[in-house]
Amino acid sequence: MNIFTQEGQALIVRFAEETVRIEPWGDHALRVRATPNPSFTDDHLSALLPPMRTSADVRIEGNRALVRNGRIAAEVIVRKPLDWVDASGMDIGLRFLDAETGAELLAEESYHPSWPPPRCFRSVGDDLWRLEARFRAYAGERFYGLGQHQHALLNQKGAVIDLIQLNGEVSIPFLLSNRGYGFLWNNPAVGRVELGANGTRWTAEATAQLDYWITAGATPAEIVRNYTAVTGRAPMLPEFASGFWQSKLRYRTQDELLRVARGYQERGLPLSVIVIDFFHWTKYGDWRFDPNNWPDPAGMVRELESMGVKTMVSVWPALNPDSANFHVAMRAGWLLRTLRGQPAHMNFHDQYTDARVYLAYYDATHPEARRFIWEQVKQGYYDHGIKVYWLDACEPEMYPVQYDNLRYHAGDGRAVANIYPLRHAQGFYEGMRAQGESEIVFLARSAWAGSQRYGAAVWSGDIQSTWEALRAQVPAGLNIGLSGIPWWTTDIGGFYGGDVTSDDFRELIVRWFQYGAFCPLFRLHGYRKPYGPITASGGPNEVWEFGERAYSIIRDVMFMRQRLRPYVMRLMREAHEHGDPPMRPLFYVFPADADAWAVEDAYMFGPDLLVAPVLHPGAVQREVYLPQGAHWTDAWSGQTFAGGQAVRVDAPLERIPLFLRDNAQLPIQASSVIQSHDRAEAKMRP
Repeated sequence: MNIFTQEGQALIVRFAEETVRIEPWGDHALRVRATPNPSFTDDHLSALLPPMRTSADVRIEGNRALVRNGRIAAEVIVRKPLDWVDASGMDIGLRFLDAETGAELLAEESYHPSWPPPRCFRSVGDDLWRLEARFRAYAGERFYGLGQHQHALLNQKGAVIDLIQLNGEVSIPFLLSNRGYGFLWNNPAVGRVELGANGTRWTAEATAQLDYWITAGATPAEIVRNYTAVTGRAPMLPEFASGFWQSKLRYRTQDELLRVARGYQERGLPLSVIVIDFFHWTKYGDWRFDPNNWPDPAGMVRELESMGVKTMVSVWPALNPDSANFHVAMRAGWLLRTLRGQPAHMNFHDQYTDARVYLAYYDATHPEARRFIWEQVKQGYYDHGIKVYWLDACEPEMYPVQYDNLRYHAGDGRAVANIYPLRHAQGFYEGMRAQGESEIVFLARSAWAGSQRYGAAVWSGDIQSTWEALRAQVPAGLNIGLSGIPWWTTDIGGFYGGDVTSDDFRELIVRWFQYGAFCPLFRLHGYRKPYGPITASGGPNEVWEFGERAYSIIRDVMFMRQRLRPYVMRLMREAHEHGDPPMRPLFYVFPADADAWAVEDAYMFGPDLLVAPVLHPGAVQREVYLPQGAHWTDAWSGQTFAGGQAVRVDAPLERIPLFLRDNAQLPIQASSVIQSHDRAEAKMRP
């Protein structure tokens, strides 16, 4: 039997009970699949788009084969088993090389006849396998990406990351290594990745096959561009979305929402989006406004549009058994199914009931279910003029999380669960496109590899109103940008907590606003104290509610963001065309500076602006590292510095440290627009 064969530009390796397929997939990239099953599954669970044809080269030379595609090459070497080991113990060594330098980028763990092989399949039934894939560890290697997590790490070497979608934990299994490669675990199964000092191990609890994609690049930017070319790039962000978004938990009535929007207009404050949070509906799964509190949605939208404000509405994928659509969806097979018990996945509050109710989730992996949900959303919201949607709880959120008990249209819950948020966004995106819409953005609490191509913006979930949470958002935002999601934001001030009368919280929210102005999306949200019932309302959360001093600073930050919107849109164009995230670790722009790779509390906002947020209470100074390869100008003082040094700068409460690169001209400082605001403010004073 020939172990090696060639099919087109793909190398096929067959031995014992396993087949391995290695083929070019995009520029400077290879896709690797392996399975003990008779054949590979189709690509309905893959994050990868169909590849453009490349000029890859396949060579088979005895017990060695090589597949080269641009800068990357895969080398496979077959070694005979020991005499006392049967053919299943055959050593198939697989490693990846930089084809230009010959340097090893990544290799599977070495084979040992008494150890599990580097690709280890254990049957869990129904042609599914528990899979482990083990790779070598390298001294000095750093790992970035992997979606969004709250562990406060930018470099994740040494971490164990669960591959599961949770509130605040967004699983996008793409790694960027400082060794010059990017690696996508192209598998939506529940699992984990262990980035240990003695090896890297990827695990899938149930899967039909191993499937990963790897690329090589001379710089982090090249790697991210290669990755987004094969998983898709974000559409062009609608211009309105680059402005300020006002939100809270929650505006209870149409009149209350309009009063807030008018308050922004009367004060002369910039406002682009205002958000209607949950419990505006009759019941979960009705996907329509409660007419008692929202009697004229179309009229409301028209008034907001006249102010230049877009209306966003929260849409959950949950259905109350009492809702108008539950039995239709259940009979059609459009709900997530369970093997044990009733199809109830979450016990939560709903409108017009004192008792909590058991909610089910629709199956976003079912194409007909996606079309059905969109049709309800169209009738309940879109037909009133609402075109911006908040896809909340789209992990989906469940208690308890037991994926072995779930069956999706796409398969076993253990094998497919992580793809849910991608398919959910896809249904809304395709629905909007069918209506002829091109300006599309969804705010989603979760995502998977490729979600960006469906207009998904991600926010960091229901985080606490603490300094620790603020510090964690900097690496969270940078890592998700490296994972292909350029549209990202946080709840400014955090979600849980925040007494608006407290000086401590007022300091925190000022610093969070300053950071938020240099996030891709600029959005205020929160529960706030005093807490009320979640079906009623939280505390106040408008910018004028945090005291006079905080308000004075926050309004200046809002106008600074307003002045920077042309620059923000330039960054969004770069994300759309090339895949570059607006928020970039220093090493993304300055990869040759070894010290830049160690900075985790500052970042580049595009190519021209270094942002160093203040992340500790009471701080009025901070140290900032200025990378080599540029000279830097303090945006506030005008003082210039050579790159390659750390400087200590003043950071009074009114100021976030900002540095302009190489004579870049950005409108950081206040201009005449503030004067028009002050005149509007004066009219409101008694």
